[in-house]
Amino acid sequence: MNILDLVSISEGSTAEDAIAASMDSARLADRLGYHRLWFAEHHNTPNLASSATSLLISRAASLTDQIRVGSGGVMLPNHSPLMVAEQFGTLANMYGDRIDLGLGRAPGTDRMTAQALSRSSGDPQEFAESIYDMQGWFSDTGTSHSRPIVSAASAGTDVPVWVLGSTVNGASIAGQLGLPFSLASHFAPDQIDQAIEVYRESFTTDMPTAQIDKPYVMAGINVMVADTDAEAEREFTVVEQMFGDIQVGRSRKLQPPVEPNPSTMLSGANSMLRIKAVGSPDTAKAQMEEFVDRTGADELITVTYAFDPAVRDRSLQLLADVWF
Repeated sequence: MNILDLVSISEGSTAEDAIAASMDSARLADRLGYHRLWFAEHHNTPNLASSATSLLISRAASLTDQIRVGSGGVMLPNHSPLMVAEQFGTLANMYGDRIDLGLGRAPGTDRMTAQALSRSSGDPQEFAESIYDMQGWFSDTGTSHSRPIVSAASAGTDVPVWVLGSTVNGASIAGQLGLPFSLASHFAPDQIDQAIEVYRESFTTDMPTAQIDKPYVMAGINVMVADTDAEAEREFTVVEQMFGDIQVGRSRKLQPPVEPNPSTMLSGANSMLRIKAVGSPDTAKAQMEEFVDRTGADELITVTYAFDPAVRDRSLQLLADVWF
């Protein structure tokens, strides 16, 4: 079981508070036996402090012992591939074989901010070529496959690469490159079944980028576990309000939970969040098992937003108790 953390900032709190709470959760997840902790890159969002992904990964890795720590993901169009390889190679040299590099083609922000960040292309062919170069920088020689540039910081680290995606396009790229696929089903549920099918059908080990022998899928799911179904449903209104804000273009930090009232929630927001496990431990476990049965996912990565960090940590504890 895995965790995707966007380092959410609640109303009345600061980015400093959010990062501190995230690191406390990282320690807890490590003690509880979670397998991966990934941080997702976002920009120009007042309620998320997960912009400097590699720095968060480094801090979390320094505070933990067993859990794998990585990106879910680095949005490659915002970065130089060489710089990403050097950063993640350095992380692997510092923390050993616990670092994952998940890569996405989307900018993770609005168009204006994407233009300010842009360093490479999200074009599928250029994206694939960038991955191949990065694998060269992670190889024993530390040399790019397309140009004679050496990265001593990443040489020999063999950092595992994942492709992130929310549609059949991303799934096809992951399959054709022979890489594991992380599906953003927690906010993009419309193409889940088609994307997984396309990924498995397009998967090949013929490309030099291939790192695995057979298709491997990790799927995202929204999770809120509490002592009772009613309590969990109330806490889940935090993320429902957040996605409702996105729908109407409202910009604010995470709001406290409210009493669930489906008639007042935006249908678009609820639709985006329909891949979820919300309830008591037994209820949430059953919903997650149903999702695994539907998708055949090899791993799940959970996303939990909470106004109060203690509520998120309680959810992590309850899920661990019933799942592990």
